[in-house]
Amino acid sequence: MQRQEPPIAFGLEHAAAYDARFAKLAAMRDALHLLISAVFADLPAEARILCVGAGTGNELIYLAQKFPRWRFTAVEPSAPMLEVCRRKAEECGITSRCIFHEGYLDSLPPSPAFDAATSLLVSQFILAPEARVGFFRAIAERLRPGGYLASADLASDTASATYQSLLEVWIRLLMRETGSPPEQLEKLRAAYGRDVAVLPLEQVSSIIASGGFETPVLFLQTFLIHAWYAQRTNSNCRSTSP
Repeated sequence: MQRQEPPIAFGLEHAAAYDARFAKLAAMRDALHLLISAVFADLPAEARILCVGAGTGNELIYLAQKFPRWRFTAVEPSAPMLEVCRRKAEECGITSRCIFHEGYLDSLPPSPAFDAATSLLVSQFILAPEARVGFFRAIAERLRPGGYLASADLASDTASATYQSLLEVWIRLLMRETGSPPEQLEKLRAAYGRDVAVLPLEQVSSIIASGGFETPVLFLQTFLIHAWYAQRTNSNCRSTSP
């Protein structure tokens, strides 16, 4: 299967500092996790959750503590990030409920269908719309019919005045709360739209749906980050690209 995940894998130095760097933005992360837990609340008591691009495992840890019988598969291409995730799971005593897969979905061994999946700030790094559809289709193929996806990415109409205003506030927030130097944030500003596929909300929603999901529901916005949930269709997940 053609690899559809973003070609980004964070290194050891980045992984070790990741959580500490963004600690002051935890309220935004926590709001997202709280609402995902509400979306997933009616899943079976022993639900199986797929975390795609799990990173250091923040959503996995949150959900595992809230739902003590759920089981998790963390898929992450960066060995250092996955090691941080594993260590946090050990500290929380939940490793017996976790599978840690270093790599991408295409190398994840076959398994029974998952009840739900998360993909948080992952698909935005896939620049080609067709490949991004393929990424969501690969997730849908791992879910049972009706299974849930919770997906969050940067999204906006980059040609609009609204985007420019939000971007300026976002850059100021990152500078103040993460301690990033101005020159690094200027690089980040330039990267949006070039290395990150910041697309209009309607287009992101269409991409998710084209990957084999019912119409996505927008359930959260925190500045440029938008989050949707959607259920897998009962079809074979084949659909046309947006």
